[in-house]
Amino acid sequence: MAVSLFQKYGGFGAISKLIMAFYDKAVESDVIGDYFEGVDMRRLVDHQTKFISALMGGPASYTDDALRQSHARLAIDKRAFEEMARLLELTLREAKLDPADVELVIDAVRSKEAVIVTAIKP
Repeated sequence: MAVSLFQKYGGFGAISKLIMAFYDKAVESDVIGDYFEGVDMRRLVDHQTKFISALMGGPASYTDDALRQSHARLAIDKRAFEEMARLLELTLREAKLDPADVELVIDAVRSKEAVIVTAIKP
C-alpha cells in the first residue's frame, strides 16, 4: 500500500509546524498580511493544517462549497492567491520536502483557486 504525503511527512503535528512557518511569512507579507489582522491565528492554523493535510492524503476533507463559503467574505484576488501559493511553496522547500512532493501540494492548492479567488482587481 502506498504511503500518502500526509503519512510520509509526519501527520498533523508535522504539517501544523509547516503551516505555522507559512503563516510567519504570510503575516509579514505586504500582499497578504492585512488579511490576518484581528484573526484568531491558532484557529486559522488548525483549519489550514487540516486543509493541507487533506490535500496530502490525510483524513480531513473540505468540499469546494465549504472552501467557497469560508473565503467568500475575504475578497481574495488573484494576486493574493499567487502570493499565498508562493509563500507556501517557499515554506515547503525550506522544510526540505521532496521537490516532486512540493509540486504535488502546490498543484493541489492551485486546483482550488476558482473557489478561493472571489475578487477581481483591475
